[in-house]
Amino acid sequence: MCRSLFIPVTILTFLASVYGQQQPTVKLGVLDFGTSSQGRLVAETIRKELRSIGTVQLVDRDLSAAAARGVGYSGSLNMSVSDAKDLGTAIDSEFFIIGDAQTLRRSSSTHPVYYESYSSALVISSRTGRLVLWDRLTAEGETAKEAEENFNKTFSASNPINRYLDVIRKSRLEEMKERFTAADQSAPLIEDAPDDEKIAATQGLRLPKPYRRLRPTYPESAAKADAEGTVDVLVDVGADGEVQQIQVARWAGFGLDETTVATVRQLHFFPAMRNGTPVPLRVLLRYNFRKPSQ
Repeated sequence: MCRSLFIPVTILTFLASVYGQQQPTVKLGVLDFGTSSQGRLVAETIRKELRSIGTVQLVDRDLSAAAARGVGYSGSLNMSVSDAKDLGTAIDSEFFIIGDAQTLRRSSSTHPVYYESYSSALVISSRTGRLVLWDRLTAEGETAKEAEENFNKTFSASNPINRYLDVIRKSRLEEMKERFTAADQSAPLIEDAPDDEKIAATQGLRLPKPYRRLRPTYPESAAKADAEGTVDVLVDVGADGEVQQIQVARWAGFGLDETTVATVRQLHFFPAMRNGTPVPLRVLLRYNFRKPSQ
């Protein structure tokens, strides 16, 4: 007996446009990069570039800002995937871009006084809440004006808009593959660990413990951006105590997520035990990053 496979028309249309080499339109929101004049200017420059691209439907700036305020967003670049999904839904976009841009007075042992103009951009999927790209551009000058002029040249030369859109297109395809895979598989759900050991004990459960604790390194990419933040990961620990899957539940960008995942992959656990029997369990691990003192 032959079974027919039903695929929604919207998915078929999307796949046809992709494989027919026609880029589907993406609905994209861009919030201001902070409250500084440089932050507003960089965000508007990005919007201007996006408006000129036929495959982008740009959400109105004022509507995006009002929607963001409505869900309590105040400019953080360190978000949980749940909060990111809520923000993307409020903006009514498929993907959105947030960031920070400023021009700051700096000093160093080799250069007593100079100015740095920078922008940090983060591209997020509204459907999954994942950070799909972080990008940082910077330029220096003897004066604030010179630094900003040099930044504008760097921005134009690096052509970040095409890079953002390329990642968005790839993320779209990956998300679609994940949806097809999830619909085609019936993998058993793994139980989430209780919030603390006392609650676990009332359920006859002993939480998994790592043989030894490892601390992620603070990467150079974060140091250059003076980045600090918290990274949460959901870790599926098998009944054998080995790490099976890792999901970033709160991202921070600037290389902090990657160094966290790489460290967690090295962990080995005493497995969770329920009434004396090893069981798989999903646990939340949290890592707080602060810039090391000089």
